[in-house]
Amino acid sequence: MIESLGNIFKVPELKKRIMFTALLLVVYRIGSHVPTPGIDAHALASFFNQVGGTLLGFFDLFSGGALRRLSIFALGIMPYISASIILQLLAVVVPYLERLSKEGEQGRKKIIQYTRYGTVVLSAIQAMGIAIGLESMRSPAGDMVVPHPGWSFRLMTVITLTAGTAFIMWLGEQITERGIGNGISLIIFAGIVVRMPEAIINSWRLISSGEMSLLVFMGLLVVMVLVVAGTIVMTLGQRKIPVQYAKRVVGRRIYGGQSTHLPLRVNTAGVIPVIFASSIIMFPATIAKFIHHPWMQLVADALSPARPVYTVLYVASIIFFTYFYTAIVFNPVDVADNMKKYGGFIPGIRPGARTAEYIDRILTRITLAGAIFLAAISVFPEFLIAWMNVPFYFGGTSLLIVVGVALDTVQQVESHLLMRHYEGFLRKGKLKGRYT
Repeated sequence: MIESLGNIFKVPELKKRIMFTALLLVVYRIGSHVPTPGIDAHALASFFNQVGGTLLGFFDLFSGGALRRLSIFALGIMPYISASIILQLLAVVVPYLERLSKEGEQGRKKIIQYTRYGTVVLSAIQAMGIAIGLESMRSPAGDMVVPHPGWSFRLMTVITLTAGTAFIMWLGEQITERGIGNGISLIIFAGIVVRMPEAIINSWRLISSGEMSLLVFMGLLVVMVLVVAGTIVMTLGQRKIPVQYAKRVVGRRIYGGQSTHLPLRVNTAGVIPVIFASSIIMFPATIAKFIHHPWMQLVADALSPARPVYTVLYVASIIFFTYFYTAIVFNPVDVADNMKKYGGFIPGIRPGARTAEYIDRILTRITLAGAIFLAAISVFPEFLIAWMNVPFYFGGTSLLIVVGVALDTVQQVESHLLMRHYEGFLRKGKLKGRYT
């Protein structure tokens, strides 16, 4: 492993890409601490401590704490993710977008352009909502979060936050093109892992004060290692369907005849179902926090993390959205038609409709395992916090993103090393990525 890490710096292009990526991530983290004008930082911090565990806290996770400070990067990259998801959903029902998605590189560029426009529009709408909401917020001590409300503050906030999100989007695209790749994912990754030092310090304080025994902490580390290992296994998990291509004679040449496989991922939907479910479940609780009425407070309490109603709805939503998003991104009928077009078939299965049914049946079964895994890994942190007094949020969306991005990044570096005849991180074989 040490020798493999040393090989990274022997490849000038790879070294340049890694340094470029690191530089842009530093720029992102610096911008996360530049405050938006017109905000009382102490009053805002007190307010966030009061409404923890709501949708605001969930968005703050993706912004790397920038929302809590309301920096120029407070919206983070969530508007870009939302715009991408919306376009993916629209591609199913809008014929024009569906044609673009099948037109190769030119269609992909057009969709990326629409995603940029959608990001700016969503950012402006969210920034205006945040500005209006901030004007009515007060800290527990009664201090106003916005000392001087009005349209000047609203317009300044909209311009600042929208420009910040556009700049983050540009950083992500630059990392993808000129850096190590996976730019948007690496930005989210950086926002999540930056909280690790704080979690370590809090754990040390609990051990020093006697609130957490060293034995419990060691047991917690073992559990964390097992959870991460299980997440890696499920993230890389595939069901390989054998595919045989018939021989075709074109002129004097013979094409096809080889055997390959169709990889079906256990977790095809990735982390998207968790994001959808968290947003929907947390939205009523977030609204109820701002309405001081006994009935609304009961709703907020029932939908609080670790409550039975919250857990049941959360698990059911994750399972539903796992199947829903898998059905959107993977179409067995299209796969079967493409296989038939190029002379491919699954041994023992007729090409066409029977092949589509066979793939759909297998996909439905393995998606259930992936959905149950997503649900388990998502509710696991709530029980750690409630039962073991864990001082940080471990698992769920953050763990899935960190593991997934880390695997993809290692695969990118591995590809660069093997392409230049250097040994990769695993000497006995190529690192299996999530999409191979």
